[in-house]
Amino acid sequence: MKINNMNTQELKNKIIETGKLLWDKGLVTGFNGNISARVDAETILITATGTSLGYLKLTDIVTLSLKTGEVIGEGKASSERFMHTEVYKNFPDIKAVVHTHPTYTNGFFLSNESLEPKTFEAKFYLGTVKSVPQSTPSVTAMEPVIKELKASNIVVLRNHGVVAMGPDLFYAFVLVQELEEQTKVELVNVHYKNVVNPGMPTRGHVAEGYVSPSTLPTHEGLQLKAPQGNHQAQTKKYKLFSPEQISEIVRLVNADVQMQELGTKTAMNMDLAVCLQETGDTHSFKFENGKITKTGKDANAEFLITANESIWRAVFNREIDPFVATTQKKMNLRGDFARISKWYAPCSRIFQLWTNVPVE
Repeated sequence: MKINNMNTQELKNKIIETGKLLWDKGLVTGFNGNISARVDAETILITATGTSLGYLKLTDIVTLSLKTGEVIGEGKASSERFMHTEVYKNFPDIKAVVHTHPTYTNGFFLSNESLEPKTFEAKFYLGTVKSVPQSTPSVTAMEPVIKELKASNIVVLRNHGVVAMGPDLFYAFVLVQELEEQTKVELVNVHYKNVVNPGMPTRGHVAEGYVSPSTLPTHEGLQLKAPQGNHQAQTKKYKLFSPEQISEIVRLVNADVQMQELGTKTAMNMDLAVCLQETGDTHSFKFENGKITKTGKDANAEFLITANESIWRAVFNREIDPFVATTQKKMNLRGDFARISKWYAPCSRIFQLWTNVPVE
């Protein structure tokens, strides 16, 4: 695991800066919220209990042992220290955790269990944001929180707040900010939903060339739907990246009418490869107008997606969105993200088809 090379003093200053940023952006008020950052494999820094994140001092940040959960030196750690330490224990590569109680996010999730972003950028960075029930002032049941964080770097605690994690403090802050903005968009959307702008597409008319994020392919729109009833018993499962699974992926993509329409419309001509991080096992696909015309083992493909086995399993078993996993660094994409984004619609369709070849 990579250790945070930033010295403790610098890291404390970063926590102070992040607290001020959260305060200035209206993402934290009063004495709510807490921030932590990893120092090394055994130690984190965390804000002390009873502190205001907008007015932190160096003495408001304490050192905590990940092993024992006890403070090293002076100070009293945040009451949410258990939540922070559990995140770091379960995600060794995570360097920062931000927990706040943002107004619009809390308001939205009082009436909703999940949020499906409406804008393209939020779809990339947030994906579907889920929530878990919260029945105590401080988080005591971490299992459901950890489960959701494996799929996304941000999760909402209903009746409480939001938890975001990332490779650094600013990244975690941005996730919190983006989620708050999307809940504001939802509120504005409800206000304007009955207002028809003649210049924009409506349900009854779609302007030529217009692609709305809300009309992109959904799992329900698959041409080859999973069997109804007991999916576990009726759906065939494959060994990860086995020849049989690769062959079935090719068959599904090339047989799918919607995929071919999207591939032709966007001129999807590219080479895409997937790689299993633990073994380096690589499989490449050559696309011509959305159709797979050749497969191989080319690790030098224009686009290479690398992830560990647990993430690939989550992708094929419909537990995680590959686009979101890439922007949240759970998967690594080698290649020009701006270039591949023009094929967002057909790529989304491909990822949906992948869920029809679940792994054992």
